Amino acid sequence: MVCYNCGCNLSEHDFCTSCGADVSQYKKVMYISNRFYNDGLESAKVRDLSGAVTSLRQCLKFNKNNIEARNLLGLVYFETGEVVAALSEWVISQNIRPKKNIANDYIEMIQSNPARLDTINQTIKKYNQALKYCDMDSFDLAIIQLKKVLSLNEKFIRARQLLALLYINNEQWDEAKAQLIKCASIDTGNTTTMRYRMEVDEMLTPVDGNKSKRIRKKDDIDIIRFKSGNEDIIQPAPVRNGNGLGIILNLMLGVCIGIACAWFIIMPARVNIAAGDYEAKIKTVNEQLDAKTAEIEDLKSQLDIAKGQLADMQETVASYEGYDGSLNSLYAVIQAADAYLSDPEDIEPVSEYLDAVDVSELGEDSQEAPVSLYNTLLTLAGSELAQKFYDTGYEAYSAGEYEVAIADLTKAYQYDPTNGDALYYLAQAYNHSGDEAHAVQMYRKVIEEFPDTEKSDKSKGYLEQLTGSNE
Repeated sequence: MVCYNCGCNLSEHDFCTSCGADVSQYKKVMYISNRFYNDGLESAKVRDLSGAVTSLRQCLKFNKNNIEARNLLGLVYFETGEVVAALSEWVISQNIRPKKNIANDYIEMIQSNPARLDTINQTIKKYNQALKYCDMDSFDLAIIQLKKVLSLNEKFIRARQLLALLYINNEQWDEAKAQLIKCASIDTGNTTTMRYRMEVDEMLTPVDGNKSKRIRKKDDIDIIRFKSGNEDIIQPAPVRNGNGLGIILNLMLGVCIGIACAWFIIMPARVNIAAGDYEAKIKTVNEQLDAKTAEIEDLKSQLDIAKGQLADMQETVASYEGYDGSLNSLYAVIQAADAYLSDPEDIEPVSEYLDAVDVSELGEDSQEAPVSLYNTLLTLAGSELAQKFYDTGYEAYSAGEYEVAIADLTKAYQYDPTNGDALYYLAQAYNHSGDEAHAVQMYRKVIEEFPDTEKSDKSKGYLEQLTGSNE
């Protein structure tokens, strides 16, 4: 135990030997907190999770910084299916002690598994939907929803208790008892489970007193007497003596009475039961239709809102059209300048940044700062870049790698428009690669920009071969 004032270890004295602070009451509070923690730990070991939650909450009331108690409380919540409550405790523990805390492993275990997170979200949504069905008295739909919840998280005690309560409401005692047994296997000390179990056991206990006995009267007639609940029932035994005709008449009379009872008593009751079931089903279907109609109306409202938001966003995007592109080009010019100033000898990064520049996005006025900076960079590094790309492009052209040659020779001519060889071999690369349209365009450009040269004369010959005319 450390001092709350200076953080030094405390001795058996009621004051801190380091700072002199009175720690007598502080020690009592810490002892009480640790006692509750030990009680919670013992309860958790025997799966009395409800008792463990109560003790650990009391522990944290006395010492909210008790990391072990908070982590254990999160584990208990997680074991009962309360994942959100468990994550809340672990996040608080993590904020109190960011390092060397096992809560970090617990949180990472859940967050690193997207499937588990999705399952947790689905569990919460379906449980809330089941509660809504209960509020709407749609108990059958609530039972179906709770079964889905338990298929996703079988340790969710609250969902299992609610399912047992719905079974009790439907007088399905055996199903309710099965759910309560599973609840008890998870949390042995849950008082809600015990209370429901007492009700179910009371209804499943057989009525005492199904004992029967025979008594002999003086006239030798057997009488059967038995007890049903709180009532004594006496049933006379059939008469042994009599002729056969009387027996037959009695049998026929009994059959007639039975048919009459079935027709006038049993059939109307069955019809009423069937009608009641039919009305209940109709009511359930109507409730489902009402719920679906409300959901559809809600979705339509959300769709209208989303359409309005989309229109506003489209207008906003239209108002900023071209904004991002100009920023990207300006940023590329600045990066190119920074790379050149950092190391004028290394022009490779300068080339990469200048390739990302769209001059049309920098502005139309050549005196503007971005355009001027771009032209200055071309003046300083353009000749070196042009020679570099010409060498690599010509080497690729000689090796028959025309795609690479086209890319590098295009850059060489871009950085140095006076390099006629780069333009000529670019036209040749297009020609050999089968792109006659671009080849014709480049040959004409050689003729226009470098007249009265050997390259121009050769270009005229190739141009005549491609177009069939002498231009």
